[in-house]
Amino acid sequence: MNLPTEKRTMLTIVTEAVIEQALLRDLDRLGARGHTVSDARGRGSRGVRDAAWDEAANIRIEVICPREQADALLRHLQARYYDNYAMIAFLAEIEVLRPEKF
Repeated sequence: MNLPTEKRTMLTIVTEAVIEQALLRDLDRLGARGHTVSDARGRGSRGVRDAAWDEAANIRIEVICPREQADALLRHLQARYYDNYAMIAFLAEIEVLRPEKF
């Protein structure tokens, strides 16, 4: 059975929890129709982020949208946050049901 899917892009952001509210306001202002936020732990170039205290907590934000919008959001993240915060972001092409939601 072929499901009626359409291609979208998923932008995933892993960053410091301390900037969550500012980042979500930016995503909203830039037209993201929705997002998912979850806690994240791991190790990278800035060391271990284990959420042992609030200042060390990370979050993972996922936004599903058209590719052009994902590119614009990524450019904003790079210009506004990359120099001052531990942050990575990446894009993945996905297929979704109910594409009108994205």
